[in-house]
Amino acid sequence: MNTMGKVTLLGAGPGDLDLLTMKAAKALAAADVLLLDDLVDPGIVALAPRARVIRVGKRGGCRSTPQAFIERLMCRYALRGAHVVRVKGGDVLLFGRAGEELAALRAARVPVEIVNGISSGFAAAASLGVSLTHRDHCQGVTFVTAHLQDHGEPDWASLAATGTTLAIYMGMSRIERIAAGLLSTLDDKTPAAVVQWAGAPAERRWTGTLGHLASGAAEAGLGSPAVIFVGRAIGEALAIGDAHAAPHANAHALADDAHAALHAAERRRISHAA
Repeated sequence: MNTMGKVTLLGAGPGDLDLLTMKAAKALAAADVLLLDDLVDPGIVALAPRARVIRVGKRGGCRSTPQAFIERLMCRYALRGAHVVRVKGGDVLLFGRAGEELAALRAARVPVEIVNGISSGFAAAASLGVSLTHRDHCQGVTFVTAHLQDHGEPDWASLAATGTTLAIYMGMSRIERIAAGLLSTLDDKTPAAVVQWAGAPAERRWTGTLGHLASGAAEAGLGSPAVIFVGRAIGEALAIGDAHAAPHANAHALADDAHAALHAAERRRISHAA
C-alpha cells in the first residue's frame, strides 16, 4: 500500500519570486507534483527541481482548467503518496477557490496544509506607497471581487457607503459599471488608483479620481490582471504621484554625471601616467 501523501495549497504572491516566503520555498523544494496557475512567475518551477509540473491555468475570459478536474488531480496524486503543491497567484485564501479545494481534500481524507502568499492588493498598495488603512481617512479595507458566481455584481453603492478603502479584484472588464455604481454614493473627487501586474516586472499603474477612473485606466492602456483601489486613503498616492517619475529621471542624470566623472578621472590618470 502506498504511503499517504499530502497537498500544500501555496500562495506564490503577485509575480515577484523575491516575495515568496521561506516556507513556500521549502514546500516547493520538497514537491513531487506542481499544479501551476497561470498568474505565477514561470521561474518558480526552478525551485521545485524534482517535481512533475502540470499547468492548470485559470484566467478570467480565457479557456480554463475545470475546477473539479484540478481537485481530482490533487486527490489522485496525494492518495498515491505524492506531495502535491497547488501553486496559486497571490494568497490562496483570497479569491483563490481554496474553500472548494479544502472541502474536496478533506472529503478524500487527504492531509492538507496552507502556505500563505502576498496578495496582489498588498503588492499594489506597496507599489503606490500607500497604506490601505489610515487613522485620518478610514478604519478598514474591503477586498471584493467584481464577479459573482451568478454573473451578477456586488452592490457597489452599499460597498461605497462603508467608508472603507475598496480593493477591487478582477474588475477591469467592468470598470465603467463599477465607477458608475460607486459614484451613486461617493464624490467624483474620491481618490482612485489602478495597478496592473502588481509586483511583477511588467507592472503599470494609474492614479486619479473616481470620476476619471474608467477613462484614466483606458488612456493608460491598463487591463487585466489588475487591482482597482477607491477611497480616501488612496489620496496619499495622488500626493506623491508626480514623484514616481522623478526618481527615474534623476537616476539617469546621476548616472550621466557619474560616467562623466569616471571618464574625467580616467583621462587624468592616463595623463599623469604619460
